[in-house]
Amino acid sequence: MRFAVWLKVSRPGFWTTSIWFYLMPIGGLDVFGELPFWIGVLYVTFPLGLLIYGWNDIADWATDERNPRKDSYLFGARPTDRERAILPIGITLVQVPFFVYVCVVEGVVRGVALFAALGLAVALYNWPRWGFKNWPVVDLLNQSGYLLVFVLASWLCDVPHLSWQAFLFGAAFAMHSHLFGAIMDIEPDSAAGRRTTAVMLGRIPAKFVVAAMLLLEAAWVHSWFGEIVTTIVLCLGALWFVLDATIVWRGNAYSSAVAKTFLIGWNLAAVCSAPWVWYTAAFVHVQ
Repeated sequence: MRFAVWLKVSRPGFWTTSIWFYLMPIGGLDVFGELPFWIGVLYVTFPLGLLIYGWNDIADWATDERNPRKDSYLFGARPTDRERAILPIGITLVQVPFFVYVCVVEGVVRGVALFAALGLAVALYNWPRWGFKNWPVVDLLNQSGYLLVFVLASWLCDVPHLSWQAFLFGAAFAMHSHLFGAIMDIEPDSAAGRRTTAVMLGRIPAKFVVAAMLLLEAAWVHSWFGEIVTTIVLCLGALWFVLDATIVWRGNAYSSAVAKTFLIGWNLAAVCSAPWVWYTAAFVHVQ
């Protein structure tokens, strides 16, 4: 039962996005028969999810108590006091073998640097009272920590790092994804006294910001990488958020069923597009 809780904590509903990021630097390369590639895939699912969201669940217990979406494999757990007390042990134990592996194959300096950077990003976001999650805009900027997945993929698969354009796109993608999640959490976050970007903006303006970010990302993808399919998908996403803000849900909160449907659709889109991103090597070369 304890593992079931840890699995929920790791947010399997977000694993496909991490894998999508992991595949970006190795686009077009046949690495599927190499062990380091699969070690990295494994790490960016359960272990990385447990590290990122485990500390979030420890710090956000008051918010999660008010969040009807919690206690699910899509949106995360609602651990008891006892489960939260032992969660740091689980987080640490799961990281150790991967930390040792990276130190062995990439060197101690890289291993320490990577995991220190991951730990720092998580700590800055979840720090009591002064954590970045309590500061509008800064809570979005903190999501650039997901770019460390690019670094991990480049190191383990022995490929060059992506361009700064790809890093910028990845950071923006992570930020708009986080803002969308925060839109769903406006009520519980407000009740718990958290002032996120979504709480500050309000639901409708926040949806327009997501739409604007998607359009900006589409422009970048088209001009920098010439990738038409991703450009179209991002534009359609922007159109949806405009319609959502003006016609569909507008300022109303999403029901739990609708939020679940959104995340399932998000995962299907990631599963379908990840092979395309790898096959086309869309983000490996700048035009």
